Amino acid sequence: MKSPILVPHPDCPPPDSVEVAVGWTLDVELLTLEVRVSDPFHTILWPAPAVGRADNLWQTSCFEAFIGSGTGSGYAEFNLSPSGAWAAYGFDDYRIGMRDLDLTAPPQIARTASNHWQATLDLTGLEALLGPAPWRLAITAVIEAKDGSKSYWSLAHPPGKPDFHHADCFAARLG
Repeated sequence: MKSPILVPHPDCPPPDSVEVAVGWTLDVELLTLEVRVSDPFHTILWPAPAVGRADNLWQTSCFEAFIGSGTGSGYAEFNLSPSGAWAAYGFDDYRIGMRDLDLTAPPQIARTASNHWQATLDLTGLEALLGPAPWRLAITAVIEAKDGSKSYWSLAHPPGKPDFHHADCFAARLG
């Protein structure tokens, strides 16, 4: 499992001492993400417990995975809230053709320790959108502080404002 530290966007710095690290494994068609957030001063606002599909999860603290075609422009977006709620969308191209993504099984999100979460995504059927693996991977996070400020984290950021849909964020490979 890889364990990189996500990089905060320079225009939206995080609260002091906050750090986000991720790890991932791909076993057959199951992608498992492990997210660890360091918040020693308890500055992060975590969403209340919830379950099921929900929109606009990225408006507060949320983890995301974007999986893009290795050869085309289609991609999938998974929003994984620490609350337990989730969303999944398919896109034909950069921010074009957004639609709910039908999943074989909903993502499984569990808190495994204080400020540690594990999410498992069943990628069965994703080939219909993305074509065959290998695929591109972006792992991102929105972290909302108790003062209402937000920081945006990714493996890599494009120039300009935070934009997790941008190809520069797809800095890892699957398969």
